[in-house]
Amino acid sequence: MKKLLLHLGSSLVDSIKDLTPIIVIIAFFQLAVLRQPIPDLADMLVGTMLVVLGLTLFVYGLKTGLFPIGETMAHGFARKGSITWLLLFAFALGFGTTVAEPALIAVADEAAKIAAAGNMIENTQVAITDYADGLRLTVALSVGLAIMIGVMRIIKGWPIHFLIMGGYAGVVIMTGFAPPEIIGIAYDSGGVTTSTITVPLVTALGVGLSTSVHGRNPLTDGFGLVAFASLTPMIFVMGYGMLL
Repeated sequence: MKKLLLHLGSSLVDSIKDLTPIIVIIAFFQLAVLRQPIPDLADMLVGTMLVVLGLTLFVYGLKTGLFPIGETMAHGFARKGSITWLLLFAFALGFGTTVAEPALIAVADEAAKIAAAGNMIENTQVAITDYADGLRLTVALSVGLAIMIGVMRIIKGWPIHFLIMGGYAGVVIMTGFAPPEIIGIAYDSGGVTTSTITVPLVTALGVGLSTSVHGRNPLTDGFGLVAFASLTPMIFVMGYGMLL
């Protein structure tokens, strides 16, 4: 119990340090530049304390739960020696964490509402739901494929910069052919996939796998999976918009 409280206290201090610059910047511009009182100060203080508490618990949960799980499973699959099962696990991990990503759910729902208001789709609840679900599944499939490619890169030792440059070349090419209405959504989809659920597990998978494969360095080979997870959704969502 004492050890738990000690770790939580350390995480709390770190959270306060991380959030202090943001609070100072907002207060400075609100009071010194806009010269307006902070509205609902009591509610904002309570909300800030809840954010600090939530961030503390979240970071502590990452360190004690998600990171060890990802690394342990990566070690287990590497010892098993089956590339097929490892790739299936990588795809399932990428797909599962992305389809449950709160940021993606919010962006997909908002994009569906805007698409209906702009007459891109029918302005019915069924059409809006189908569009949002299709967008989420498209992004989740793309991330699953991206994690598979990233895992294969670690196993084979492929240079990451060639894959990244090739991927962004594909993004640039598809941008010229995709409908203008979908391009912004596609680019935002690449960002929302690298959020609270996906990043910790995917990073832990890469680091754990690189430490288990002979000849791989966790520093040079273990990272980079998140870059694939933010790259492929842009291509897939633009393709989704072209098909619709």
